[in-house]
Amino acid sequence: MKGLLFILSLGLSAQAGAFTIHVGPQREYKTITAAITAANAGDTVLVDAGHYAEKKIVINKAIFLKGINYPVIDGEKKYEILYVKADGVIIEGFSVVHSGVSSIDDISGIKVEDSKNVIIRNNILQDNFFGIMIQNGLNCLVENNQISATSNLEQESGNGIHCWKGDSMRIIGNKITGHRDGIYFEFVKHSIIWRNTSEKNIRYGLHFMFSNDDTYVSNIFTNNGSGVSVMFSQRIKMFSNYFEENWGDASHGILLKEISDGYMQGNYFVKNTSGIYMEGANRICMSYNSFINNGWALKIQASCMDVALDHNNFTGNTFDVGTNGSLVQNTFNNNYWDKYEGYDLNKDKIGDIPYRPVSMYSMIVEKYPPAMILFRSFMTSLLDKTEKILPSLTPENLKDDSPLMKPAF
Repeated sequence: MKGLLFILSLGLSAQAGAFTIHVGPQREYKTITAAITAANAGDTVLVDAGHYAEKKIVINKAIFLKGINYPVIDGEKKYEILYVKADGVIIEGFSVVHSGVSSIDDISGIKVEDSKNVIIRNNILQDNFFGIMIQNGLNCLVENNQISATSNLEQESGNGIHCWKGDSMRIIGNKITGHRDGIYFEFVKHSIIWRNTSEKNIRYGLHFMFSNDDTYVSNIFTNNGSGVSVMFSQRIKMFSNYFEENWGDASHGILLKEISDGYMQGNYFVKNTSGIYMEGANRICMSYNSFINNGWALKIQASCMDVALDHNNFTGNTFDVGTNGSLVQNTFNNNYWDKYEGYDLNKDKIGDIPYRPVSMYSMIVEKYPPAMILFRSFMTSLLDKTEKILPSLTPENLKDDSPLMKPAF
């Protein structure tokens, strides 16, 4: 008991020793930098509303930096704005604007380096090269920030939220627009991306590289240059995300390249050139996803193996499935295809004949794109129906032996 009381007394004395330092035109400290210099670990630096043009504010101690009514910290298009190099820092309630631009130094609105347990929440970041960058971070939280940029060229814009070499990161409830990539992960593991909206970014709404054991849930990726890209990663879980309106010659809802042991459930792919483009993907389980009004719902290249699709809905797509080879080592089972014209004599809600989702015309278009001009012509319809009866060009074993007669959900 005495030991417990001693520990409690230490905690109370530490809390009692924490101070609040005020910054503002009418305060003792006129600049944020001066207040941070005067603060001790555990203190709160409270910044009044106003405009603060300071060169690279360095936070090197565990403080709570809090803004009142979104004070503006302006990099004047010259400087990095906030630079964190301490554990346990909290940054909340600021408008961080106009950082400098440099592809060599990766200048950011807020940069965190070699730190853990950092929280960045409820901030507005506008017109910065990189919005929020975390390098070698552990257990950091980026939550409810609004991050935007206006550049039209990739080389003139960094990423909205950029994480490199991290562990246990939490990216939650942010809104990102106008950057090169909305969210970028490289060498980041055991992390979650949840409830973010990433739209109208120049390249990808989300970009994964060499990042394992991560999960992303209930995000919206819409109208980005090339949708989402997950590359060279393992054990990625994707639940209840929306991939919408990603159009262009090489655009897709999501690109899965050289990934393995992934799981996709409850996602929506709506109005994309390709809902999913898969290359070198292995052991991916896909169930209860919806593919609606895409050009190609799914492009699965011959380099993919042990991909299993069950209980997915395919409705209103120009082409259901496209591929570039005849050898297929993937399984389709119990999916709903709105183009299925089979029958169900025993009334078990499963079609009595297999459905072949790869049409001959889709394979012709894959090799000769100008052939798309004949889409919906009588000749192409006749060729497709003949091919379904006597397959010759389409993969013989790419079929759903048990297609559902009604949507899976």
